Amino acid sequence: MASRRGGRGQEESGAPTFTEQARRRQLIECTIDLISTKGHPGTSLSAIAEQAGLSKAAVLYHFSSKDNLTRATLDHVLGEFTAYVAERVAAAPDPRDAVIAYVRAMIGYQQAHRRHVRVITEMLLDDHGGTRLKTPGSHDTAGRMQSLADLLTAGQQAGCFRPFDPVAVSLAVGGAIDGVISHWLTHPELDLDAAADELERFTLHAIGAAGSGDR
Repeated sequence: MASRRGGRGQEESGAPTFTEQARRRQLIECTIDLISTKGHPGTSLSAIAEQAGLSKAAVLYHFSSKDNLTRATLDHVLGEFTAYVAERVAAAPDPRDAVIAYVRAMIGYQQAHRRHVRVITEMLLDDHGGTRLKTPGSHDTAGRMQSLADLLTAGQQAGCFRPFDPVAVSLAVGGAIDGVISHWLTHPELDLDAAADELERFTLHAIGAAGSGDR
């Protein structure tokens, strides 16, 4: 049998066992549930333990503090979000479709994963109406704005888009997406599919890639 170390039930390589991975995933899912309903300040280790059917000590066995657990939860959510968008962008046949895929994926993922959106906003925004970043300058979470800027730059180099500052435009498009999602979170009656249509048109006109069928 492989030797253990660190008192965490890990294999000698330091990698978590399959059972540990499953338990950590369970704790992250419980944390997502609680943060999305009770908020980040209202989510305690005791509440997470109760939700998971474990003792607080068992939670601390896998994550040494609430901060470590909530950070792992945010990393998980952002990783899922980023992978979803990247997969759809990569499947696009040309720069114009790649930008459309980006906008659609940004809206589509958040529409289908409202709990994840709540985790992101709870973890990254302050409590002044959810409009200010806890850490100023952290708007490019998981590199999403830079990813769009890179797509826009590639489109310009291919001669598909007009000349413009890719960073400035990516911030404008990202801000528009965030604004729509923020409104939808508090006004769920908003037709998010129709909003996505408008965001697509807005983006294509902004980059000079609107086709004959775009208004």
